Amino acid sequence: MSKTSRRSFLTAAVAVPTTAAVIGLTGGTAHAAYSWSRTLKEGMSGADVTQLQIRVAGYPGYGAVLAIDGAFGPATKGAVTRFQQAYGLSADGVAGPNTFSKIYSIQSSDNTPIHFTYAELNKCNSTWGGGKVSAATAKANALRTMWKLEALRHALGDRAITISSGFRSTSCNSAVGGASNSRHLYGDAADLTGSHSFCTMAKQARNHGFAGILGPGYPGHNDHVHLDTRPSRFWSAPSCGVS
Repeated sequence: MSKTSRRSFLTAAVAVPTTAAVIGLTGGTAHAAYSWSRTLKEGMSGADVTQLQIRVAGYPGYGAVLAIDGAFGPATKGAVTRFQQAYGLSADGVAGPNTFSKIYSIQSSDNTPIHFTYAELNKCNSTWGGGKVSAATAKANALRTMWKLEALRHALGDRAITISSGFRSTSCNSAVGGASNSRHLYGDAADLTGSHSFCTMAKQARNHGFAGILGPGYPGHNDHVHLDTRPSRFWSAPSCGVS
């Protein structure tokens, strides 16, 4: 089933008021698309808040990174509000039916955003193993990265962004000359090319939850933009005025 077809299926499924999985098929394998059964607002907590945070993590505000901790605090309210504004919804910071409906419309059956896939984030191997973290953590990090990239893509006019490199095992990283501490080894990094200028992407990425931004003017990054979620902020794209 194509992503377009899955999008139509999920949109039609919005009316189901349950956290039970909405099932779709991708390549013959069943996946569960997450859905919410309650309105979420500041002061609440739980696994459903965590799932919401993953999907709005690309809207933390300039220079910020949203904690994915299952607690709906002021930062999450701000991210929900920015998500709502980005898609023309009533912006009150409360995640209810209209907000969830929009999320469903841009969510594939495997919980990735509709414009990105796990395959794009892992051109190294199919197991997600061999990096600096467990395979499950690397894949979870990649999912969070994809939702941030979806926010970046939307902010840039919904024009395609090409991922040239994502997760790498130690052997893959060595083969391409990556740094020994590369964030690619953690699954939370993506190197971007595509239809936008590198400076345009590097500048806009400052609004979408990336602690690491490397681009033109930084050694080895004149032909792509590198984005990641490292523990502390490091932005360096001197040719673009990003620092």
